[in-house]
Amino acid sequence: MIQPIARNLFRLSTLRTTARLAPTFKPIVSAQRWYSDHSETFEEFNARYQKFFEEVDDVFELQRGLNNCFAYDLVPSPAVIESAIKASRRVNDFATAVRIFEGIKDKVENEGQYLSYLNELKHIKEEYGINTKEELGY
Repeated sequence: MIQPIARNLFRLSTLRTTARLAPTFKPIVSAQRWYSDHSETFEEFNARYQKFFEEVDDVFELQRGLNNCFAYDLVPSPAVIESAIKASRRVNDFATAVRIFEGIKDKVENEGQYLSYLNELKHIKEEYGINTKEELGY
């Protein structure tokens, strides 16, 4: 008879300790971020990446810059693309020069925009002997 009573007392004591919850505190002031950085204009973006590609010394830096440049929600201007192509030929990386045109094709909204980029960059393609993926047969 004592065993069932002891068992019930043990259960009750464990329920009381586990049922206690930590008191909740509500913050008096909520945290809020105040960003002080200004948004970059398209002209500033173009100037920054043109300067970057003019100073590229190796393939790693070139590809890192291209990844960063194409990660934005815009299509780089033909001047930026031209400096990137010159940088790829300067570091002797033909494959990256071809892939720059692939990146343009993926970034533009339609085929007409892609063709206008190709027309704008026709002189640099001919000067450096760069073909697009389609011209290479892929």
